Amino acid sequence: MKKKIAALAVSIALALSAVSCGKAEKSDENTIKIAYLPITHSLAVLEEAEELEEQSGTKVELVKYGSWSELLDALNSNRVDGASVLIELAMKSKQEGIGLKAVALGHHDGNVIVVSNDIETAADLKGKTFAIPHRQSSHNILLNDALATAGLTVDDLTVTELAPTEMPSALASGQIDGYCVAEPFGAMGVSLGAGKVLFSSEELWEDSLCCGLVLTDKFIDERPEDAKTFVEKYKSAGNALDKEKAKEVAKKYLSQSDEVLDISLRWISYNDLDITEETYNKLAEKVKEYGLSDNPPAYEDFVKNDF
Repeated sequence: MKKKIAALAVSIALALSAVSCGKAEKSDENTIKIAYLPITHSLAVLEEAEELEEQSGTKVELVKYGSWSELLDALNSNRVDGASVLIELAMKSKQEGIGLKAVALGHHDGNVIVVSNDIETAADLKGKTFAIPHRQSSHNILLNDALATAGLTVDDLTVTELAPTEMPSALASGQIDGYCVAEPFGAMGVSLGAGKVLFSSEELWEDSLCCGLVLTDKFIDERPEDAKTFVEKYKSAGNALDKEKAKEVAKKYLSQSDEVLDISLRWISYNDLDITEETYNKLAEKVKEYGLSDNPPAYEDFVKNDF
């Protein structure tokens, strides 16, 4: 275990080195600035960036951020044209009057509930400490769904917000008893042997939404043809992103071991990235049910499919 913890420390150091504060510099009219965090949930936009420039001459400037709050600040202030972002965060911004449209999913599935090895059922989480990356996240919703299988609520345990990079080591040290977060950090805890998967997202919430591709209204209004091309190429890139290709892209951008990526990429897919009204409305119901928002934006106001 000591060797594995040391290996985890190296992996986390690499992950942290890959997570730097982004600066969206002014760029030419052929450039599209897209914000992202270095996680497997962003792989479709990372894959598209190179393809779009090769095929059309339009450059995608990938702007890397170290936290959701930093990314959201850049998105909400129009310092970037769009982002791969937790869809609940974008919904909250839209609710607060920010001009955004969700134009595609980031991925399908790809989230797990990771718990310490002595926890066998959701009922065992009672009285424990569980980490999520942000209250406005599908990870919070999945925690609520998992607890509901045992007749529990978040009032029956301690819920804490931690940075994704801190979660595997926090589980290994006993600081927390479980977590749910964007990949590959769930896989890191499993690879270490510090925890195991209690639930995968599809077991709790079929067709769950998590990260989405969001564009600013400013970009869509001022550059409608670029926006249309970008979204079309993004969806095509997702359809072509099989496990082998996804691992290739992940190794380039995420600085993770083969073992961690192999585990993580079992849980996720990138095809058919349209946001349907049915799946969005299910998300909106859960957002209200679990107290993330009393008034999430309506599908027709927030989701744009008519490019």
